[in-house]
Amino acid sequence: MREEENKRSSQSSSVKRFFKKRWVFPAIYIASAAIILTAVLWYQSSDNATDKYGYESSDLTGKKNDTPALEVNSALENLKMPVKDPMETTVKMEFYDFNASEEQQEAALVFYNNTYVPHTGVDFTSKDGETFEVVSALSGTVTRVEEDATLGNVIEIEHDKGIVTQYQSVKDVKVEVGDKVKQSQVIAMAGQSLFDEESGTHVHFEIRKDGVAVNPTKFFNKPVSDLHDDTTTEQRKEDNAKQQMIEEEEAPAKEETPSNEETPSKEEAPSKDETPSKDETPSEGETPSEDESSESTEKTNS
Repeated sequence: MREEENKRSSQSSSVKRFFKKRWVFPAIYIASAAIILTAVLWYQSSDNATDKYGYESSDLTGKKNDTPALEVNSALENLKMPVKDPMETTVKMEFYDFNASEEQQEAALVFYNNTYVPHTGVDFTSKDGETFEVVSALSGTVTRVEEDATLGNVIEIEHDKGIVTQYQSVKDVKVEVGDKVKQSQVIAMAGQSLFDEESGTHVHFEIRKDGVAVNPTKFFNKPVSDLHDDTTTEQRKEDNAKQQMIEEEEAPAKEETPSNEETPSKEEAPSKDETPSKDETPSEGETPSEDESSESTEKTNS
């Protein structure tokens, strides 16, 4: 029994001697604070608001964020020719411009179905007459892919603020409706059409702003902002020219208006010659004339 009591007393005395040391209690406080701080941080990380509401980062690598980037890039792009290698192609037919000379306008008329139709785009052909790659002039979204025997298949790509590019007379189409295409991306191969057989293997390229065709050659290698600014003035000029042509056709020509010749002239009116002359009007006594009187005197003398 004494031995056990001695052991207990020795143990308690050792514990007391341990706690009497100066570094024991500060060490206990620091360890306790570290444990509490670790528990708080763990609780906050487990109850993070981002995880609670399911927020996800939108700028991670690999996220598909093509649509906003496409709109921004398309506003900064310069319009390019719709051919892969411009040095190997030539312009076969220009755009019909109402402000151009008569010779240029005649060269921009397409004879189809026994009628002359104004050319609403630009035709590109290769120098060797062979087919070539057709590319997108601007980044955009494909809105129309149509097989057309007359026009030789049609592709339409919609761009920024009502601008649409159209590619006709193509074959081996490589895009579908809804595809996002980048500038200079190959979309088809040049082909032929019944509408413009004289151009042979070519691509017919059009630019339309709010449904109205504009001259593409004025905007090649220029920013899209120039197209937005210029289409309004160009449309006004074309509308004024068309309105002037319509007014000239509808207005009566000078030949059709009643001329002086058609109005009753002085000649058609009863003239002095047509009025009874003095010789025709009977005189009061119907006196014989000088010739008659001379004849009568000769008779009497004889």
